[in-house]
Amino acid sequence: MPSDEALHGLYPFLHGDKQDPARMRTALLDSVEQKARDSVDAKRRFFEESGPAVVAVAEAIAGVYRHGGRLYSMGNGGSSCDAAHFAVEFLHPVTAGRPALTAINLACDMAMITAVGNDVGFGHIFTRQVIAQASRNDGLVGFSTSGNSENLLAAFAKAHEIGVVTIGFAGHDGGRMASSPDLDHCLVVRSDSIHRIQECHVAIYHILWDLVHTLLAEDRGGLGSRP
Repeated sequence: MPSDEALHGLYPFLHGDKQDPARMRTALLDSVEQKARDSVDAKRRFFEESGPAVVAVAEAIAGVYRHGGRLYSMGNGGSSCDAAHFAVEFLHPVTAGRPALTAINLACDMAMITAVGNDVGFGHIFTRQVIAQASRNDGLVGFSTSGNSENLLAAFAKAHEIGVVTIGFAGHDGGRMASSPDLDHCLVVRSDSIHRIQECHVAIYHILWDLVHTLLAEDRGGLGSRP
């Protein structure tokens, strides 16, 4: 537990002290600069260490689309927003001349999620959808800052069994996702800050989107339909 002195420093208003507005503004500006540096440093370290892994993931996703497959994404909480963002990048390309590619966010259907969560359990919300929708040579991408999300691990296991290409985005030390035999690829942002991890995840999938379209440049006429 923090000492009384430490708590006094963190929460002076609880002790009847008034904050000095000028000092507070200076402290906030310092915090902005430090967090921005931390965010840049996290991205720099990741791409220096994991550039080849990013290229390998781009090649795997391009292979999914080349074989007429679909891409699925999933995540919980803030990572469900990354799953949605990831999918819309492929569905709605913002660069002229690049085709829309099928990508389905498994975290978006509240009726499905609440039905499965209520009837079977929250740990099954993605697995049930994988069973119903995914086919061999499709791709499944999951976001978990800890790398330990049970419902993602369960869905990856089922997807691997079906023959789906499995790709994880994780943080910290990668958690169970990094060592799981059910994942073909796992991109790990080695940071203890959830915010820095998620900021780096955004940068990774923006770059992946561009790499995938570059790899598919000669295949555009044949994309968008299952064999």
